[in-house]
Amino acid sequence: MAEVRAEMVANVWKIVVGEGDTVNEGDTLVILESMKMEIPVVAEDAGVVAQIKVAEGDVIQEGDLIAVIE
Repeated sequence: MAEVRAEMVANVWKIVVGEGDTVNEGDTLVILESMKMEIPVVAEDAGVVAQIKVAEGDVIQEGDLIAVIE
């Protein structure tokens, strides 16, 4: 199981994958927006998205859990 966490304070602009989706290493999971820049959050491991812990429009802090991949 791999936890995907935020690396900075940002807004969740778009969620690209859903729970149950299969992802490969490097696939974009969500897109964050910070200071008018779009920052993709990518899977570090291949697997199945078990949980999405954020919603579009959420403001997240550094270290917040974004998703869990099994």
